[in-house]
Amino acid sequence: MSGMKIVTVVAVALIKDDGAILLTQRPEGKAMAGLWEFPGGKLEPGETPEQALVRELQEELNISVHSSALHPLTFASHTYDSFHLLMPVYTCKEWSGTVSPQENQAMEWVMPDQLADYPMPDADLPLIPFFNGTP
Repeated sequence: MSGMKIVTVVAVALIKDDGAILLTQRPEGKAMAGLWEFPGGKLEPGETPEQALVRELQEELNISVHSSALHPLTFASHTYDSFHLLMPVYTCKEWSGTVSPQENQAMEWVMPDQLADYPMPDADLPLIPFFNGTP
C-alpha cells in the first residue's frame, strides 16, 4: 500500500429548492464511464477545494458559484486499484445561470431517496446517507 498515488478531487451536491440533487454521468472515454456522480473534479496546483469547484462548475455546467455558497459536508476516502482518492464534498443551494452540461454528459435532478437507484463510483456510495438524513 505504501507509495500509492493519492488523487485529490472535490465534489458538490447542488441542491434545488425542492430538495433534488444534481447527478452527472461520466461520459464514454473516461474512467468509470456510465457511472453517476456529484459534479466536481481534480484540484489544479495551488487551488483550494472551493476554487476548484467554482472553476469546475463553470467549465462543466456553465453556472457561476460564489465560494461562500459552498458548505463543507464530509469527505470520501477510497482506495481503487491504482490510486487512493481523497474527496472533500460540499453542498450548494445558490448559483447563477442555468445548469447545462458542457461536456456532453448526461445529468439528472434526483430526490435524495432515489440516489441509491443510480450506479455510482465506489467512493460516492458512502455519501448517499448524508442526503437521506442517516449518516
